[in-house]
Amino acid sequence: MSAAARSLIHTHEQQPIEPLTLRRVCGLFTTGVTVITTGPQGRAEGTTVNSFTSVSLEPPLVLFCLHKQSRLHAVLEETGGFTVNFLSGRQEKLARSFAGRRPEGFTGVPHHFSDGGLPVLTEALAYLTCTTVDIHAGGDHEIVVGEVVELGVPDHGQEPLIFFDGALGALESGAGRFNQADAPGTPGRRAS
Repeated sequence: MSAAARSLIHTHEQQPIEPLTLRRVCGLFTTGVTVITTGPQGRAEGTTVNSFTSVSLEPPLVLFCLHKQSRLHAVLEETGGFTVNFLSGRQEKLARSFAGRRPEGFTGVPHHFSDGGLPVLTEALAYLTCTTVDIHAGGDHEIVVGEVVELGVPDHGQEPLIFFDGALGALESGAGRFNQADAPGTPGRRAS
């Protein structure tokens, strides 16, 4: 058990909830790590986000939460769309880089542009390119909803990057787990 988890074992708070305590408790929920990218070539921007989820299959909707003071807002509004890049376990340095200010932009970061002109991180585990359909107020964040218009899984078999208890790291699920997903006769798996 982590130190943060141990320090919360007997914590019980009622209103008002302290922001730091809320952050520590929510940090015990394991999430994937994404970099949201947007903007035209030459002005592309990105930021690391772990508040991402799928909303609907029909229509194909996803959402992420973006701090109201994020540098991404102006470019997102201008572009009208974004890409959700799911990071692999070997992209921890990239996640940290996009979490901070990136005065160098995409310099040195392998990327390309989707058919719709949005930046995609070439070495991401997977990506979803979306058209922004709605933005809702959510406290000190905004909830950005997008409709998926393009997707891809460029490199199969990689482990995802996860965030848990304030730390980033690769999910170690055992060799071959993803490659065996379609193996005939594997319990709980679909046959090829």
